[in-house]
Amino acid sequence: MNKQVSFKDLGLIDYKQCWDFQEQLFAEILAVKSSNRKENKEVDTKNYLIFCEHPHVYTLGKSGDEKNLLVNEDYLKSRGATFHKINRGGDITYHGPGQIVGYPILDLDNFFTDIHKYLRFLEEAVILTLKEYGLDSERSPGETGVWFDVGKPKARKICALGVKSSRWVTMHGFAFNVNSDLSYFGNIIPCGITDKSVTSLQNELGRKMDMNEVKNKLKTHLVKLFEIKII
Repeated sequence: MNKQVSFKDLGLIDYKQCWDFQEQLFAEILAVKSSNRKENKEVDTKNYLIFCEHPHVYTLGKSGDEKNLLVNEDYLKSRGATFHKINRGGDITYHGPGQIVGYPILDLDNFFTDIHKYLRFLEEAVILTLKEYGLDSERSPGETGVWFDVGKPKARKICALGVKSSRWVTMHGFAFNVNSDLSYFGNIIPCGITDKSVTSLQNELGRKMDMNEVKNKLKTHLVKLFEIKII
């Protein structure tokens, strides 16, 4: 099992450009797995972890409802935002500058073949990162992501998850609001959830955060949880 992971921080990158890049890596791993099966041989498959930020964009998962986008295309253009229907699970979400978007493209055959555990590890990495800033976050029963004050009137989400997997290879991932402009969430019903709000690390702490510092803490927790070796 190959637990080496190639880490790439792509910085601010167009959503579609990054999605195409993900698809390319995803397809390459699947092709190697198919070839190995046909030839009855064992060859290590590669793993990747991408961090990036996107210009303002809304993405709708394959099980999502387009009615959860509350504005029209002209309004999106006026706010410098785009919209994409994509092939991950989940409903609608927003990506934008100041948000750490993580795309683990992993062959879980190299780690553990358990999607539930995979999602919980992604959440746990964010929970542990927030703890380093003195914030106690948690999971919300029946909902993915990372939250504050679950079950209370001020329940709010700081990290959303939406993934795709095929033959234990993953793509898409998580969106962690650090210095996000939260006003953009007002144009959607985030993840189709009407009774909870959205927050960011900056909003919770009352100060702008060092993105690289947060990324490094988050990456460290992902490395420990998945027992990976960054290359």
